[in-house]
Amino acid sequence: MCAAQAGLLGKKTLVLERNDKPGAKILISGGGRCNFTNLYTTVDNFVSENPQFLNAVFAQWTIDDTIRFFEDFGGIRGEEKTLGQLFPTTNKAKDIVAVFTKLLYDTGQDLWLDTLVKSVDQTADGYAIAIERAGKEQVLHCKKVVLASGGLPVTKLGASDFALRTARKLGMQVIGTAPALVPLTITGKDAEWYASLSGNSVFARVYNDRISFDENILFTHWGLSGPAILQISSYWRAGEVFTMDLLPKFKLEELIKRERELGGKRTIGQLLNDYFTKKMVEALAKFLPIDTKIASLGKADAKRIVETIHAFKVKPAGDKGYDKAEVMRGGIATDELKPKTLEAKNFPGLYIGGEAVDITGWLGGYNFQWAWAAGVAIAQDL
Repeated sequence: MCAAQAGLLGKKTLVLERNDKPGAKILISGGGRCNFTNLYTTVDNFVSENPQFLNAVFAQWTIDDTIRFFEDFGGIRGEEKTLGQLFPTTNKAKDIVAVFTKLLYDTGQDLWLDTLVKSVDQTADGYAIAIERAGKEQVLHCKKVVLASGGLPVTKLGASDFALRTARKLGMQVIGTAPALVPLTITGKDAEWYASLSGNSVFARVYNDRISFDENILFTHWGLSGPAILQISSYWRAGEVFTMDLLPKFKLEELIKRERELGGKRTIGQLLNDYFTKKMVEALAKFLPIDTKIASLGKADAKRIVETIHAFKVKPAGDKGYDKAEVMRGGIATDELKPKTLEAKNFPGLYIGGEAVDITGWLGGYNFQWAWAAGVAIAQDL
């Protein structure tokens, strides 16, 4: 986006791409469909030491700007899916990438593929960029340089800590990093129970004392995944417990009361079968008296059933790591950058945007909106 916008402004850029084709992470996003923005994006949808930092960037490039950009330059119309996620109507991520590659070509920008950037160093009159291309090493010199090399997920796509290493070398603060939007693992005595439910999906409210998400969870042979789990993972820290309401659209206490009024002939298991799969109900038998008839259900058991379903406690052992994470949490501190231009405060001509910065969006197109807006903000100042 930065190079494309610079081209539209009549500026000249050189894009150095490590892979043999551009936009690798765009191409795999949204299952290859690319949810390229979210209609409800606000600064509240981001994890950061200072999420308000985004206000200046988002003021320059809005959601409507993103929608118009892809319509005007690619003929791409968006279709809203779940929770404001906007996908191209073609359902092809490659169409999003094509918008950028065409703009680079049309505006005369240079794109070097299969180019490894080895270092960026400040010089008396700008920056020296050491690269390796076609088996040969060389050093490029420029007045301004943009670091947009992403974060640590996913290594097979060329992800690296290059931006973080460069920032640290220059003495810039880097907020501690960790995988985010990542599946969580369960080990120990509970592992077998979760594994027995592998493949089962449940709509749930997943929450802790900081945030709550109402989306699907997915049981796996190693723990938990699904949208709600990926979301809460950005707010989870090792050793913490979070809670799952497995029936957020109903009050089980009221359902039990209604069954009693009808005579209470059904068992707890039969009641739960109305809302969960047979496999899920059988698994819940580990915690609940599912064969007990509701008419004979005591207060203590009724309370335990309600608490188990509406406040199921989870203490993950860890996460699946960067190769399974959608994004990285943490990164170069926003205090190091000018809010409007994303230029490094202490290094004139050095700009940093995207995932390398301590700005991590929710699942569902938020990170793309940040990336597009960051690219535009930087391009204005090049």
